[in-house]
Amino acid sequence: MADEENEQSPFSRPNFIVAAVVVAALVVAGVIVGVNVATRDGGDAQPNPTSSSTAAPSAEPTADSGGASACGLDGEELTGTVTTAPQAEWQYQDVYSYPVSSTAGPAATAPEGYRFCFQHSPTGALFAAANGMVTALAPDLRAVWLDYSLSEGTYRNDLLASAGNETDSEIRASVAGFRVLAYEGDTARIDIAFAGTTAGQVVTGSVVFELIWIAGDWKLDGNNPEPARIAQIPNLAGYTPWGAE
Repeated sequence: MADEENEQSPFSRPNFIVAAVVVAALVVAGVIVGVNVATRDGGDAQPNPTSSSTAAPSAEPTADSGGASACGLDGEELTGTVTTAPQAEWQYQDVYSYPVSSTAGPAATAPEGYRFCFQHSPTGALFAAANGMVTALAPDLRAVWLDYSLSEGTYRNDLLASAGNETDSEIRASVAGFRVLAYEGDTARIDIAFAGTTAGQVVTGSVVFELIWIAGDWKLDGNNPEPARIAQIPNLAGYTPWGAE
């Protein structure tokens, strides 16, 4: 029961008052789209029907699913995993560092400022998840990034609506490690660990991204009510260390 409650978004539980550091960690995690649809807490509410996303950047992938990267990134891999930290150049979005690779992506930046278009490989999925976590921390990028990144699906509208309910926090978080939990070519489950600080205290957390390869890019699975599951973790044991030096 404790693990289940740690994974819930604080915005779906009005009485989530706990230790201040834990709250801050969950608030940061909550802005990443690990928001639950109304059906999680019971009731018979049905998800809204899907809708088309808003205007996409000029490099928007085509409507055809599968295949190579829409931005022309080579190195397509339909099987495999990642067990060592991949080479990356770490750049900054405000105070948050994110990884960039000439081979894994991101290969494009939308006019609004969010990054997209990754390699069709386990490494590409890893870079997509890490960039997604950091992009979601920016209040001015969160909504447009999520509109692009959520695939069409049963829960797309509910997740987009929930993304407007989060509250920004003074916490500072950064990518600290990863695990590739599953990779099957057109689907990937990537666990990104983050380290955060608030009020001089340190917390660690985990976001598990459920990704699908569609239209030449990695996207969050709109048919999954929790395309980014959140949990607080005691430490980084079991994760491959990864982050800006």
